[in-house]
Amino acid sequence: MAREKDTALAKRWKEGADGIILFTGLFSAALAALLAVSIQDLRPNSTDISAAYLANIYQLLAADRDGSRVYIPSTLSPPSSDFSVPKHAVWVNSLWFLSLAVSITCALSATLVQRWARRYIKVTQEPYSPRKQARIRAYFADGLHNFHVRWVVELLPTLLHLSVFLFFAGLSVFLFNLNRTVFKAVIWWVGLCGIAYFYIIFTPLFRHDSPYNSP
Repeated sequence: MAREKDTALAKRWKEGADGIILFTGLFSAALAALLAVSIQDLRPNSTDISAAYLANIYQLLAADRDGSRVYIPSTLSPPSSDFSVPKHAVWVNSLWFLSLAVSITCALSATLVQRWARRYIKVTQEPYSPRKQARIRAYFADGLHNFHVRWVVELLPTLLHLSVFLFFAGLSVFLFNLNRTVFKAVIWWVGLCGIAYFYIIFTPLFRHDSPYNSP
């Protein structure tokens, strides 16, 4: 009976961790692709810099052709010195990089949970005498309780949800400054999903027979 209970517990941990690792892998890949685009707003565009230098050269050549005296400084300040990072770019990249960091942390924690589950099964199901097996199981079961492993395992979906929320927040800011029509087309769906999510969270507080559950 105890062996079956431990096996079922470890199986739940592994299945939950497998799902989290799979989702975080796909989610992180998609997020990284978007970050490759949004990070360009944090630094000067090389095309704009080249255009600025060409404009300066053109002005010097035009002035020389007119025969006017032109002061040419010994050093030219790069056009990038006047570059200012847009506030929305800072917000978008901050939210998305934080979302990526949380997602990777969640995946790493899930791999640790898998390892804990394998170790727990290994140490509690060694071929000892029934009495010794029972003592070992009781010892490690107390460890699971004292170190709050159950809460650590249940925290992983919460971190995953937090990562998704940060992503949608950054996406909203990104689309708002990119195109208002696209922003409106996306934000209504995000809002609808948000309402459904909070409904799922709070329904069990008022309806104890509700099958819904969320971190």
